[in-house]
Amino acid sequence: MSASTRLHRAWPRKTGQRGTTLIEILISVVILLVALLGAAGMMARSSQSEMESYQREQALTLLQDMSARLNANRQVATCYAIAGATTTVGNGGMSAPACSTGSAAQQATVTADLAAWNTALLGSAETAASGTVALGAMIGARGCIEAVDTVNQIYRVTVAWQGLVQTVPSSLPCGSGSFGNEAYRRAISTQVRIGVLS
Repeated sequence: MSASTRLHRAWPRKTGQRGTTLIEILISVVILLVALLGAAGMMARSSQSEMESYQREQALTLLQDMSARLNANRQVATCYAIAGATTTVGNGGMSAPACSTGSAAQQATVTADLAAWNTALLGSAETAASGTVALGAMIGARGCIEAVDTVNQIYRVTVAWQGLVQTVPSSLPCGSGSFGNEAYRRAISTQVRIGVLS
């Protein structure tokens, strides 16, 4: 028996199975790519949800801050919002209502409270490494204070901001028309009732 015939017997040829291993590898690669794309999509959605959660947490903190300020300066609560008008802060300017109630110190406290809330809404709590760019607030944050019931001294404090994805538009008027599509506007509010003691 020659050497070439011995090689043919040792290595038999499989004519019907050519390329099946390559096809199996290609199918495995396609399945792996689909799984990786799905994982990347979930990571992107997770990042969006994390940012939405962060913005809501910041809004709740700012909402509680202004509610506490309003409650602490209750003698001149009418200075924070005049009936029929809404005090709006956080949009680069501050529209503090003119107030003649209370002492000069109480009126100065109202102005200082609104200015502090305005800068907090603009993100002054956290700044970039340069110290000049404010980063610590929601996207396009706005704050509104309105007198809901002047007789019973009920005030609504609202914080609005721009979300990353569309949802059902908020029914609260604060920040309305500020973010283009209303489906991106988020808003939370609380009512502060000042007790009338007589």
